[in-house]
Amino acid sequence: MAEAADARATAPPAVLAALRSAGLPASSLGLFARAVHGPNALAAFNEEQSYVLASTTKVVTSLAALDLLGPHYRWRTYAFAKGEIVAGRLHGDLLIVGGGNAQLSSDDLRQWFAQMRERGLSEISGNIVLDRFAFELAAADHVNTPKPGSDRPHHVWPDALTLNEGVVHIEVQPTRARRAEIRIDPPLAGVQVVNNVAMTGGCSAYAVMKSVEGTIRLVVNGSWAAGCGARSIQFAPLSHPELTTHAVAAQWAQAGGVLRGNVVDKTVSGGSAILQRDAGGELEVPFSVHLSPRLPQVLFDMNKSSDNMAARNLMLTLSQGFPIKAATLDGARQRMAEWLRAQGLAAGDIEIDNGSGLSHTERGKPRAMVQLLCNAWRGRSAQAFVDSLPIAGVDGTLARRMRHGLATGHAFLKTGSLRDARALAGYVRARSGTVYAVAAMVNHPGAARATPALDALIEWVARNG
Repeated sequence: MAEAADARATAPPAVLAALRSAGLPASSLGLFARAVHGPNALAAFNEEQSYVLASTTKVVTSLAALDLLGPHYRWRTYAFAKGEIVAGRLHGDLLIVGGGNAQLSSDDLRQWFAQMRERGLSEISGNIVLDRFAFELAAADHVNTPKPGSDRPHHVWPDALTLNEGVVHIEVQPTRARRAEIRIDPPLAGVQVVNNVAMTGGCSAYAVMKSVEGTIRLVVNGSWAAGCGARSIQFAPLSHPELTTHAVAAQWAQAGGVLRGNVVDKTVSGGSAILQRDAGGELEVPFSVHLSPRLPQVLFDMNKSSDNMAARNLMLTLSQGFPIKAATLDGARQRMAEWLRAQGLAAGDIEIDNGSGLSHTERGKPRAMVQLLCNAWRGRSAQAFVDSLPIAGVDGTLARRMRHGLATGHAFLKTGSLRDARALAGYVRARSGTVYAVAAMVNHPGAARATPALDALIEWVARNG
């Protein structure tokens, strides 16, 4: 049931003044704030209008995950030996089945392969086969989100078997030689790295992927100076299958393993999301299992940095029956809608598409967002959720905002930012000691100018609550 606002509550004058100074209409703003243990609103304005949530959508995804999956949830990546292991040699393929772990890194993979070596697997006579069928995704699932590009790593689509979130990190460091030093993470087997970063001044470098006469080349161009120091370029030049294929081959070799075949992507689903069955229909025992960090750590990393791919993988994990049954986005949306109803929200209060905020169809009413936040404050996983939120003036996406005022260190808020939307949602501990749940959104082509108004609201709550 919707919770009514106090009829006397309105937008703080300082917030409306900041909005006017930015040249934005009052109609572009929606906000709601109330004490987590009180029925009346401290501030309310257009609270029943629906706004694009941007990355404050991750608040909803996080809370649903904590409730439905539990704080001890971990993602699993399985390795199955498809043959006998004799004297360290696998006579067959090594099948690696992705389970949706968005945080699987090249370091994790190398350490996992080293553990397999310690267990007696040193050589594979067949192939390493990669299975990413735990997520069943179609082109229509991405229609509302931006298309990924090599220069837009934050737009990379979800995948059940991803490595480094589909991103290549290129670290550039100055040297006393003619060219800067570059390092690629993850290492990519079969990819020739060409260093064209000259020590000629400036701090500019970019990368392109080229195929020249059958050879794949990663070319890093630019100019560098000693004063530039070490910097990292994020680059998404390959699809998930391409990146994992090259990276898995490199990490297996770095772990000291011998591969007689190739690293290949599985082309036909085995009929289940994770678990494998033998010819008799019995479940196979995996040779090895890699576990992700527990859910609270994943939420901490996701919300502090506003990680879109982690949020989209997390949303898919909510699909009913996963991981025994392959996840679908429709299944995840249905379970999310059921959870929102169980939270006491009505149809149209909050609408979730992919869980990250990249979609303009992810919308919510400020009052409904605060209702969720108040429910969560009383929930079993409240501390894990609050710990994941950026802290005003301290860390995450709020490290450089609200650095001098009563809100500094006392506001725990998820930020949201799209070309035409800005948002905040979370908690503010006022100087009175009372904790308030707050949600505020601005939707307008000039929404980038609304940040001072949103920050003014948080400062006002900290001062007047």
